[in-house]
Amino acid sequence: MENVINTLRLSGVVVGTPEVGHEAFGEKFYYLTLGVPRLSGAQDLLPVTLSERLLDGAMLKDGDPLSIEGQVRSYNKIIEGSGRLLITAFAQRIVEPDERENPNQIQLTGTLCKAPAYRTTPFGREIADMMLAVNRAYGKSDYIPCITWGRSARFAAKLSVGDKITLTGRLQSRGYQKQLPDGTVVEKTAYEVSVGHLELLGDANALAMNLNTGAVHHDAAIPQ
Repeated sequence: MENVINTLRLSGVVVGTPEVGHEAFGEKFYYLTLGVPRLSGAQDLLPVTLSERLLDGAMLKDGDPLSIEGQVRSYNKIIEGSGRLLITAFAQRIVEPDERENPNQIQLTGTLCKAPAYRTTPFGREIADMMLAVNRAYGKSDYIPCITWGRSARFAAKLSVGDKITLTGRLQSRGYQKQLPDGTVVEKTAYEVSVGHLELLGDANALAMNLNTGAVHHDAAIPQ
């Protein structure tokens, strides 16, 4: 079987009150927001899905520390008549926090399912958006938006649909504005993987890009 990698570790503080999101085979799953600190002092507000089984009868509340290991998952949902790709951190384990470790770590191996979108900002920053398909059990796949920039963005721009890549980085949240057909501007939040290391697999001349992404900010938009 193909070696598929989708690992995530987050450590932060619960923001707001967890709510029951859905139930499967009698097992309740809670939706919550986890505030995960960045090196810059800001924080990412990330959606987490967590089974009641992991809580073992306890209940999380606003301000509680929480560290999890799991995977990034995606779901298609019809919202206001159109399909949306929803991203969540799916918790598989609650773990002890380790202050010596990066509180936001992700590793993915998958296949590009769209041609990378390369562009430059008005300030000259080079950015490339990628959509990575990562297989999981029972024939399903997760479609995970990823973003990179600079030399790594130029490298990504040369990749093609079907290329298999592996990457490491962090899961981030980013606010942006979207103009509706009636001219109204609304505030939106995108969730994406900020890429720190990117490598093309299956190529003897593969180029690996290493970037320090801890305090970098950008203005790339993920289509909604």
